[in-house]
Amino acid sequence: MIKTKIMACLMALMPIAGNAAILYRVEQVNMPTDTSENQFNDSQAFARRHRFYVGGMYNFSMWADDVDNDIRAKGKHTSSYEAVAGIRLFDVFRLEANYIHTDAKWDLFSLTGDGAMINAIVDARIDSLYRVFYTQRIVPYVGGGMGMSWNTAKNVDIKDSVSPMIGAMAGIGIELGENFTLDFGYRYLYMFAPKFSGMDNMAPIAHQLRAGVRVNF
Repeated sequence: MIKTKIMACLMALMPIAGNAAILYRVEQVNMPTDTSENQFNDSQAFARRHRFYVGGMYNFSMWADDVDNDIRAKGKHTSSYEAVAGIRLFDVFRLEANYIHTDAKWDLFSLTGDGAMINAIVDARIDSLYRVFYTQRIVPYVGGGMGMSWNTAKNVDIKDSVSPMIGAMAGIGIELGENFTLDFGYRYLYMFAPKFSGMDNMAPIAHQLRAGVRVNF
């Protein structure tokens, strides 16, 4: 009789033990696991997290001398500015649109322009180091672009108020965390001849030192 009661008690406890085992197994299966995207250490992590950016640049321009029809124009140094907006297609490649306000001066006359350019830029991120440490702060870059400039002139007439322009650039970005980047660089700017009166073939050329900031979001 006693053995029968003990067996009955053991049989009653078996469902409780079974349920406890099931809860334990469910907890094991549902343990959170990390993914490569949550780790943010792959070669496209920065572009995925900060696809767009905006910024501004200060340009110190050194305008080249030119001679046309025996008239010599001596270039001067000027200051100007630009606004930038870009999209990162990859960590190492971005497209950038620029609004450029140009002040160009020579000893004989001056030119003021409002231009727009589209640039393709390659960032030199070191992928293997970047994936492991995610702390690359100095990012060199090179790029080039083309656009148009709407011009007015002082002390001279121009036949073409709209001139195509092209540029080539190089520089470094210094990343202050993920959201802010300091930008220091150089750009060679070539503007197709606006056909100044008496100097139809003169094409304004500038060597520009640039400094600015980008905000990544």
